[in-house]
Amino acid sequence: MNERIKDIKKLESSPKVIKNLYNQEEIEEFLKLYKDLPTTVHNKKQNVIKKRWLQGYNEKLEKIFCERLKKEIGDFKMDNLQDENGKDIFGLIQESRAPIGLHVDAGFELKNQIYKQSLIPLSSVGSTVIFKNRFYEGSTSFTQDPEELKKKNLGYGQNKRSSEHLTLYGDKPFDKEIHAKYLKHENIDNLKGLEVELIYEWEVGSMLIFDRTHLHCSSSVIEGKKIGIATFTKK
Repeated sequence: MNERIKDIKKLESSPKVIKNLYNQEEIEEFLKLYKDLPTTVHNKKQNVIKKRWLQGYNEKLEKIFCERLKKEIGDFKMDNLQDENGKDIFGLIQESRAPIGLHVDAGFELKNQIYKQSLIPLSSVGSTVIFKNRFYEGSTSFTQDPEELKKKNLGYGQNKRSSEHLTLYGDKPFDKEIHAKYLKHENIDNLKGLEVELIYEWEVGSMLIFDRTHLHCSSSVIEGKKIGIATFTKK
């Protein structure tokens, strides 16, 4: 095992949910921020709108976010993508009408010591499934879809596609009840060998924090659309 992975493993921990971290007024400010930010990607196929949380749109919120995250995870550096001027962005705000599939947000620079990621729900209906299984080889979307697996010419910030997970975690069939309740959008065979660590039921005002090495995905529980902020850190 290389030194980078050893260092990452030393700081790994169980996912945690901090309840009532943001009050109603702060949530309203986040929603206003979402409205004010320019759209980065409108993926009509996935029915997802992504906006980068650019610096300078609401400095008060930036300060509140960084201070509260630091209180929970200690010192960190942002490891989100950068804007056109090379400035760090604070994260991605996503509005989705369809669930996002199995993936890991393990970064795009393999030399970085990835750390924690956070999720702040801005709408109340939704859930996120975190698996016990971990992956250390960069941001990856896990699929068996032959068309997806053909995609090699990826742009800045796009996950590589892989079916490698199917050989890594054994072939124990995935829990049928959890699949029926939360993961109908995923082929159950694509979840072979995976075990659930936490199902985070979205709650406005709370924040989920988990290691960036955890495989995870949205659940299929959506009413119309959901909005959340994802942020990524490194050491």
